[in-house]
Amino acid sequence: MTLGQFFSILLARWKVALAVLVVVLGSAIGISLWMPKQYTATSTLVVDVRSPDPVAGMILPGAQGYLLTQLEIIRSERVAQRVVRNLRLAESPQTRDQWREATGGGIDIESWLAKALLRSLEVKPSGDSQVLMVNYTSVDPKFSALMANAFVQGYIDTHVDLRVEPAKQYSSFFDGRAKELREKLEAAQARLSEYQKKHGLVATDERLDIESARLQELSSQLVTIQALAVDSSSRQHQAGTSADRMQEVLMNPLISGLKGDVNRQEARLQELSARYGSSHPQVIEAQASIAALRERIAAETRRVTSGVTVSNTINRQREAEIKAALEAQRDRVLKMREQRDEAAVLVNDVTNAQRAYEGVLARLNQTNLESHTTLTNASMLSPAVTPSSPSSPKIMLNVALAGCVGLVLAIGASFLLELLDRRVRSFADVVQLLGLPVLGVMPRPVRRGMLLGRKNNLMIPRRVLGQLPRPKGV
Repeated sequence: MTLGQFFSILLARWKVALAVLVVVLGSAIGISLWMPKQYTATSTLVVDVRSPDPVAGMILPGAQGYLLTQLEIIRSERVAQRVVRNLRLAESPQTRDQWREATGGGIDIESWLAKALLRSLEVKPSGDSQVLMVNYTSVDPKFSALMANAFVQGYIDTHVDLRVEPAKQYSSFFDGRAKELREKLEAAQARLSEYQKKHGLVATDERLDIESARLQELSSQLVTIQALAVDSSSRQHQAGTSADRMQEVLMNPLISGLKGDVNRQEARLQELSARYGSSHPQVIEAQASIAALRERIAAETRRVTSGVTVSNTINRQREAEIKAALEAQRDRVLKMREQRDEAAVLVNDVTNAQRAYEGVLARLNQTNLESHTTLTNASMLSPAVTPSSPSSPKIMLNVALAGCVGLVLAIGASFLLELLDRRVRSFADVVQLLGLPVLGVMPRPVRRGMLLGRKNNLMIPRRVLGQLPRPKGV
C-alpha cells in the first residue's frame, strides 16, 4: 500500500473515522467527569541509616536494603492496625455497621479496616536519598492528609515497638539467667568459705611459706647432723682400733701429763736399774709407779673414747629425730599444698562464676535500657497538608490518551471497512487487479466539474470488477 492509497482510504472513510474519534473522546471525557475526584496527600519521612544505635552503639546496616525493609514495614498490616488504634477508627458506629455488612463479623474489625486503608496507601523512596514518601489517596482531602501523617506516626511507633519488644524478651531471658548465675556464684563462694574454714585457710595465709621454710631448715639440719654422725662414727671406729692416736686422747691435758710422768718414771727406772739392779726395792717401786701411771692413762683413754661413743650415739639419735621431723614436715607441706590447690580450684570456680554473672548482668542492664528507650532513627521530615487540587481524574491527560487511542481506532475502523468493501479509486488499482498496462489517462477535470461530476460518477466495487472478463489483448 502506497501513501496515496492510505490517504485515499482515509478520505473515503472520513465520516467513520471521525465518528469513532468523537465517540472515544466523548467517552473519555464523560468517564473522567463521572469519576469521583481523588485527593492525594504526601508526607515525607527521613530514615538516618548511618548514625550509630544510641543504646548499643552499633552502626546500622546498608542504606538500600535497610530502606527497602522500612518501606515494607510501612506498608505492613501491623502499621495499618496501629493507625486504626491511634485514630480510634473502630469505635465509630458507622464504621462498625459497614464492617458488619461487609464481613458479617467474621474477621476482626481492626484487620478489616487495616486492609481497607492499605489499598489507598503508596510508599516509595525519593530517588537515592534516605527519604521515603508516604502518599495516601481518598475522596476527602482532609482525610488524605490525616491518614498520611497517621501512617508516618504509626510507622515510628511500630519501629520503636520492633526494637523494644525483642529487648523486653531478651531482658526477661537475661534476668532469669542472671538469677541462675547468681545462685551458682553464691554456692561457689559458700563452698570456698566452708573449705577455708575447715582447713584454716585465709586469703592472706602465709603458713605454707612458713612451713616450706621450716622444711628447708630441717633439711639443712639433717645434712649437718648426718655429717656429724659420719664423723662420730669414724672416730668411734678409731677409738676401737687405735684409741691412743685419737685427737681427743692426744689433746687431753690429763693424759698428756700422765704420759709425761710415765716418761720421767721410765727415765728414773732406767737410772735406778743401772745403779742398783732390777731387784732393788726402788726399782720395783718405780716399776709399780709406772704401771699405775699406765693404768691411769688407759682408764682416762677409755673415758675419753667412751665420750666419743656417747657423742656418736647422740648424733645418730638426733639424725633419726630430724629425719622423722623432716618426713612429718614434708607430709604437712604436701598436704597444705594439696589443700591450697583445692582451694585454688574453688577460687577459680568463684572467679568464673563472677565473670559469667557480671557479663550477663551487663547484658541485662543494656537490654533493660533498650526496652525502655523511645529513641528511633526515623522522623517525619514534612507533614502532609490538605491538598487543594485533586490528583485524579486527570482530564487533560485522559483526553490526550483518548485522542491517541481514538485516532488508532479510527484508522483501524477505516481499514476494516475498506477490507470489507473496497472500491476502485485509481488506475493503479485497475492495473493491480487486471494486470493490464494503461493506455492513457484522462486529464483531471476542473474543480467545479469534478464536484458536479462526483454526483454522477459511478464507482465500481472491486468485487464486481473482478467478475468482468479480462481482454486477451489490446
